[in-house]
Amino acid sequence: MKIPIYNQKGEEIDEIELPKEIFGVRMNSDLVHQAVIAQMTSSRKVLAHTKTRGEVCGSGRKPWRQKGTGRARAGSIRSPLWKGGGVTFGPRKERNFKKKINKKMKRKALFMVLSSKVKDKELIVLDKIGLEKVKTKEMAEIITQILKLKTQSHNAKLRVKKDKSVLITLSRKDENVIRSARNIPKVKTILADSLNVVDLLSYKYLLMPKEAIGVIEKTYKSLHNT
Repeated sequence: MKIPIYNQKGEEIDEIELPKEIFGVRMNSDLVHQAVIAQMTSSRKVLAHTKTRGEVCGSGRKPWRQKGTGRARAGSIRSPLWKGGGVTFGPRKERNFKKKINKKMKRKALFMVLSSKVKDKELIVLDKIGLEKVKTKEMAEIITQILKLKTQSHNAKLRVKKDKSVLITLSRKDENVIRSARNIPKVKTILADSLNVVDLLSYKYLLMPKEAIGVIEKTYKSLHNT
């Protein structure tokens, strides 16, 4: 499996052989869906939380005597029947939405999505990604030049803004690249050892330096040996 390597100007300069164990895996939509659901539910935050009658503010004193007033019996103003009282069977912060997935299955799903990027020609490998200083304009120009190869359009910059998204995968942390790319719409940076299925599916193109392929292979080497 060979794909071309480009420089930051969008010129093809070489080829690279991709490891078949990572970039040549047959797609299984059910497994990928399971991995996506597991990741999204595990990252879900519990926001809704209601208070029971034991947690709301208010006195514990009986509002009025049990008999002789002509009113219904009441034992506490914190009763769920009263305005401002506790809530019966309301949502609680102790809820757990997490879904477990086998580590092998999770990695296999990741390989399937990476393989689909190669198959759909949405994986772009550069010889290097780097900037001498933080410059959003330069980063945007690099992305535009690269996507011209894929969109075959003279108006690639407009297409990037409208319907093209790019996930930049770095082999190591580079503050110049990260800070230069963070203000560009539909562009996100991530480290190669932190790739996940949700991010890969959320962005159309996967842009990475050739060094990142080695990092991915090394990070998931344990799966290859099983």
